[in-house]
Amino acid sequence: MSKAPKVSKRGAIPPFFVMEVMRAAAEREAAGLEVLHMEVGQPSTGAPKGVLEAAHRMLDADVLGYTGALGIPALRSAIAGWYRDRYRVEVPERRVVVTTGSSGAFQLGFLAAFDPGDRVAMASPSYPAYRHTLTAIGVEPVELPTGPEHRFQPTIELLEQLDTPIQGLIVASPANPTGTMLSREELTALADWCDARGVRLVSDEIYHGLTYGPEAVTAAEVSESALVVNSFSKYFSMTGWRLGWMIVPDDLIRSVECLAQNLFISAPSLSQAAAVAAFACTEELDGHVARYARNRELLLRELPKAGFDKLAPADGAFYIYADVTEMTDDAEAFCKRILAETGIACTPGVDFDPARGHRFVRFSFAGSEATIAEAARRLIAWKR
Repeated sequence: MSKAPKVSKRGAIPPFFVMEVMRAAAEREAAGLEVLHMEVGQPSTGAPKGVLEAAHRMLDADVLGYTGALGIPALRSAIAGWYRDRYRVEVPERRVVVTTGSSGAFQLGFLAAFDPGDRVAMASPSYPAYRHTLTAIGVEPVELPTGPEHRFQPTIELLEQLDTPIQGLIVASPANPTGTMLSREELTALADWCDARGVRLVSDEIYHGLTYGPEAVTAAEVSESALVVNSFSKYFSMTGWRLGWMIVPDDLIRSVECLAQNLFISAPSLSQAAAVAAFACTEELDGHVARYARNRELLLRELPKAGFDKLAPADGAFYIYADVTEMTDDAEAFCKRILAETGIACTPGVDFDPARGHRFVRFSFAGSEATIAEAARRLIAWKR
């Protein structure tokens, strides 16, 4: 009798619940029913015109082969120029690494920076792939329970309360799912705390550019040892192009390069070549941000009329994180009910906070103004 081969326990990580919601929404659409998508953190717009034109030229003129593991020089130079022009910080081109989306960046960065058994802290709620990716490589996620009193961000006070040392800290500003941001003073204080203790700071900056007040601060301004992650998926509206980047400290560059060579070879060459043009498309992209701002304003005004009146400060990104304690203690079932009864797809907070997320729901306002306005109207009518 044959014996079943081993199945790794590292692969037994929780699902990404937003993908489960997307599947349910797709099934509803396949049945001929309408869905208003507020579940997925993805721009409803496509890549900017300049990127598309560059891609067409590339398709006509190039064989689209492998590139170097760190990315093509033209794109690495353009990214370094972005930091110089936007943040007034000089980032050497050698420290820029182009990746297969921010997901690839987190995998490379975590593998280069942490060993199995290390402990890495992050706010809870936070992007679930932090926890899941760390768990898959044998690193322990350490969740810092945050709330409105912390603006859903990690604080030095919370870090000082930990009983066991950590080797890493992940921050996100603007954050998913809450949209909250760290001020320059707060980010600097966290970076200084990490530097004093030999803790690796990982800064998720994929929502930079999507802010509705003060501009976001990059960790590259306040720490040379921080690992900075960004992406072309959000502000640059290039989700399906699967392209991101890292600003890598000098002590991790070679490790990241060797890991990238073996795990990914390189990011897609077409995406890399076309993305060089993205940095000249800010007028078009800022037009998207203006639309998000109008959607945000509408939801902040209308959601309380539907009973969603405990909302996280949506400083950036394109999410509203709502406390629904007074409506339900099962956000997953609640979101299924909303989809079935209104056609609105939204994400339960358990994706972002396994312990307390059953009391929260995330709404994305990355869609069209018409979609967001209709969703608000339906929620108000549904609640009544």
